Amino acid sequence: MKGKRLPVVLALVLFAAAIGAVATGALAGGKEDSTEQAVKAALKDRKPKNVIFLLGDGMGTQEITAARYYLGVNHELNVDRMPFTGFDATWSVKPAASPPYLPDYDPDSASTGTAWATGDKTIDERISQGPSSAENVPGVNLETVLELAQQQGMKVGDVSTAEITDATPAVLAAHMSLRGCQGPANMGACPLETKAAGGLGSIAEQMVDHHVDVLLGGGRARFSQTITGGPYTGKTVVASAQAQGHRYVTDADGLATVPSGDKPVLGLFTNGNMSLEWSGPAASTGKGNAAVACTEGQRPANEPSLAAMTKRAIDLLDDGAGKKKGFFLQVEGASIDKQDHATNACGQLGETVAFDRAIGVALDYQASHPDTLVVVTADHSHTSQIVSEDASGSGLPTGYSTNLLTKDGQVLSLTYGTAGYGGAGAPPAAVPPSQQHTGAVVPVWASGPGGLAVLGTNDHTDLFQTLGG
Repeated sequence: MKGKRLPVVLALVLFAAAIGAVATGALAGGKEDSTEQAVKAALKDRKPKNVIFLLGDGMGTQEITAARYYLGVNHELNVDRMPFTGFDATWSVKPAASPPYLPDYDPDSASTGTAWATGDKTIDERISQGPSSAENVPGVNLETVLELAQQQGMKVGDVSTAEITDATPAVLAAHMSLRGCQGPANMGACPLETKAAGGLGSIAEQMVDHHVDVLLGGGRARFSQTITGGPYTGKTVVASAQAQGHRYVTDADGLATVPSGDKPVLGLFTNGNMSLEWSGPAASTGKGNAAVACTEGQRPANEPSLAAMTKRAIDLLDDGAGKKKGFFLQVEGASIDKQDHATNACGQLGETVAFDRAIGVALDYQASHPDTLVVVTADHSHTSQIVSEDASGSGLPTGYSTNLLTKDGQVLSLTYGTAGYGGAGAPPAAVPPSQQHTGAVVPVWASGPGGLAVLGTNDHTDLFQTLGG
């Protein structure tokens, strides 16, 4: 659906509705509310100067609702400040030697990331390459929205609580047939794409070579690996970054004290994924645990929060060339998905709340920079479900369950039931087993110039144009 634009009729209807609402308010002596103001501003159809795209990995409707309920049903999230809401279908495609490619209804983060980053469908496991006959057969490299922004002279940033070489951050600044080929020592499944073979190298190498202005997250172990081909053979990826002019920081204090300027910043704060914000009871089969509250404040002080990384990234991007030509920033709350897989309800909720705080940072910046478009979505839906707190007998959920005591003093019961078992009577591969994604549409929110494009039900590929493709 690349190239889709908001229908003119819909725009006119919205304009008429906004004008009518304003006129009604004026006659009654009232004032425009925030949604009316947002509609009027968006209908000017200005091209945004800055774009901030925030993605909650695996944050489907159940995940965001569970976080809302845990904080209290009347607690307003930052995402609730955004005036425009729609839904996106996220299906990927199956391998084939040539088109047409059949749909895969339950995608992974690599194929869905490629969809919004490039405007094209691809197969699961693939990083900004087109589909092919098999996962281990490289496809055609696809231009990304970050690469286009760089061509326009914009500054660019990529932030995640995962390894920064993980699927979502990788789709912006790398092209790879398999998402697991993240560092020079991880290229066994991608032999044709190594630098020694004349390829672009591992995901870590490509992200450094792209000279992303602000690159923040986990994954230090990938960048500590030794490069085996090209001009930086024998150096670690970190050393190659420093040789190319990157400032390198490894903790919260280092990030906070990075001076402004036009030098790229590489911040790697953990060897793997960044630490979780909350902890809590393990899930169990049947009814689950007696309800308890989550334990908050678990992130080590030396690791910056997602909100802090977002704030610092905006500060660094809105400087120098970015102040003149604008910037593009992607921010991922990655471990919503990872803790959904692990049936870790408190871990999942804490990461969702932390992601919402990062949304607040973006919206606060937008309030004083109205030429900024902010878009929030998920890459795919996931397994957690809000179920009855008083289930018993034959009504008990069949998956793994956790019961939490909310800020309202009530029981929030979450169940996880999409894990695979090994056949009749066979035990799961792990206890609890890793849960699977689901294929439901995901919510999309927007605020600012161009935000009307998310209205209705669309395809994830449409986001490419909305974000500047």
